[in-house]
Amino acid sequence: MAHSILVVDDDPHIRDVVRFAFEKTGMTISTAQDGKDALRQFDRDVHELVVLDIGMPEMDGLEVCRQIRKTSDTPILFLSARDEEIDRILGLEIGGDDYVTKPFSPRELVARVNAILRRARQVHAPAATTKTMSHGGLAIDPDAHAASFLGTTVALTALEFAILRTLLARPGFVFTRELILDAAYAGNIHVADRTIDSHVRNIRAKMALAGCDTVVETVHGVGFKLGRCEASR
Repeated sequence: MAHSILVVDDDPHIRDVVRFAFEKTGMTISTAQDGKDALRQFDRDVHELVVLDIGMPEMDGLEVCRQIRKTSDTPILFLSARDEEIDRILGLEIGGDDYVTKPFSPRELVARVNAILRRARQVHAPAATTKTMSHGGLAIDPDAHAASFLGTTVALTALEFAILRTLLARPGFVFTRELILDAAYAGNIHVADRTIDSHVRNIRAKMALAGCDTVVETVHGVGFKLGRCEASR
């Protein structure tokens, strides 16, 4: 079955370029010209991924992402016309899965979307022999793509879940950013180290809301490892 993608950008030329690139690969594309139109289409139809421009009038892409994340973990890839780190970091921290800076290569955009869709399939794929993983108060059910802390559900994006599962698989092991990239991104594309830092901050923030501020430890000069996963005092 063809993947269904929602492309949101206020520039009709970019919408046409992205539509053409995706339709060449057999994907089914819907387009929206602004944030409000995007939310209407997202609520009306089922989409497997959203390509979302950050800089749009009235309702920008960051606010669209916030609204979508209230009800859905559908993957979101941001497009940004500005090469500013703050935009990219903020976009990832509010629930984005990846970003591409304009001007972009349509081939790279398709590759990044395919990588996100592969991750999503792997996360949701049935695995009868997979057991719940736990450490301290943290528990992960890979089959159900569910994470919780002391019984409190923690909503994670597909990439956040993949990173936390990677750390939980080897408690005590210090993962470099490169190792995390290989595990979570499956080595498909180049991703900046700061992308991993952003997702780790997002995981920490979500777990802190559930009562855990020790989920991931930073090992300075090396990378990250699973923390004690104990309740906050």
